[in-house]
Amino acid sequence: MVSVLKRSLAIITLLIIGYWLAQGLAGVPFGQDRMLVGKYYLENVKAQTGAVNAVTAIVVNYRGFDTLGEVTVLFIASTGVGALLWRRKKRRTAKTEGSVVLRTGSELLFPFILMFGTYIFIHGHLTPGGGFPGGATIATAFLILYMAFVDYEIPHRLFEPLEGLAGMGYVLVGLIGLAIGSYFLFDWIWQTWHWGAANLGRLFSGGFIPIIYTLIGLKVGTELSGIVDSMLTEEVRE
Repeated sequence: MVSVLKRSLAIITLLIIGYWLAQGLAGVPFGQDRMLVGKYYLENVKAQTGAVNAVTAIVVNYRGFDTLGEVTVLFIASTGVGALLWRRKKRRTAKTEGSVVLRTGSELLFPFILMFGTYIFIHGHLTPGGGFPGGATIATAFLILYMAFVDYEIPHRLFEPLEGLAGMGYVLVGLIGLAIGSYFLFDWIWQTWHWGAANLGRLFSGGFIPIIYTLIGLKVGTELSGIVDSMLTEEVRE
C-alpha cells in the first residue's frame, strides 16, 4: 500500500512539473527567436563591459554575483578538506624523492608554469581563459614540486593571508560598485570612466574584469595548493 502511494505521488509530481514546462513553452510562439538574451549580450557586450570575450563578460560582469558564489563554494570545500585533514604536527607521506629528471624538470618548469597561469587569468577578458583555469594552473606548479621533493612545503604564511585578501578584494570591488552605481558588482571602472575604451581588445581594457579575474586566480591558486598540501601530509606520531 505504501509503495503504491509513493508511485502515485511521484506520477502526480511529474505530471505537475510537465504541465508547468508545457505552459512555459506554450507562451513562446512557434518559429520565433528564443535567444533574445544571448543576442542582447553579443550585441552589447563590448559597449557595456569593454571585454572582447563575451563569455568572460557574462561570467564576471553580467552574472558576477553567481561567480562570487562559485568562489565561495570552493572556499567552503577547501575549508572542509583542511578541517578533516588538519593536524598540529605533520609530515610528508612521500618517503623518497623523485627522479633526477623530475627534480630538474620541476625546477626549470616551475617559474614558466606560474607565468602561464598568471597569463591565463590576466588575459581572461581577451581569450578563453580566466581566474579558475589560471589558478588551477598555478596550483599545478606547486603540485609538481610536491611530487619532486620530499621536504617541500608551500609557504603557508604567504598563502593563507593572500587567500583571504583575494576573497575580500572581490567583495570590496562589488561593494564599491554598490556605493557608486547602486547595485553590487556595478562595473564602476568601465561605466564611470570607460577606462580602456581606446584600448578595446588590448590588455588594459575590460573595466574591472581583469581585476576580478586576478583576484579569483590568486584565490583559486592558493586554495587548491592548500588542498594539495593537506592531502599529501600525515600526522606525526610522537
